[in-house]
Amino acid sequence: MSRRFPFRFDPTFRPVLALLGVRPETAWVAVDEERLVVRFGPWRLATARENVTGVERGGPYRWWRVIGPHLSLVDAGVTFGSSTAAGLCVRFRTPVPALAPGRWLRHRAVTITVTDPDDLAGVLGGAGR
Repeated sequence: MSRRFPFRFDPTFRPVLALLGVRPETAWVAVDEERLVVRFGPWRLATARENVTGVERGGPYRWWRVIGPHLSLVDAGVTFGSSTAAGLCVRFRTPVPALAPGRWLRHRAVTITVTDPDDLAGVLGGAGR
């Protein structure tokens, strides 16, 4: 079983995100029995499902904290955001690369603004919901 979850796009931010290569057809989350894959324009994050340790619904967000790709200076988490309405923080046992190629920058969590964060949380196991 494979599921794909589209990102929610606030109309205000669509033009700016499109300049970064982030559009509805290039921004999605895919989950199957073995893997979690996030695509956000040119950025990608992939990990084994067993690496997911929990999820937490969040939002609404301030636009400057969530729109676009962001690195959290507090916990080195990554945000891929296209909407201020709601999102899901997915935590990992082993940090994963996403913002930069290679292995030197890894993230313990990713916040993603999909259209249905509750549905994605349910598919990932609902821990921390």
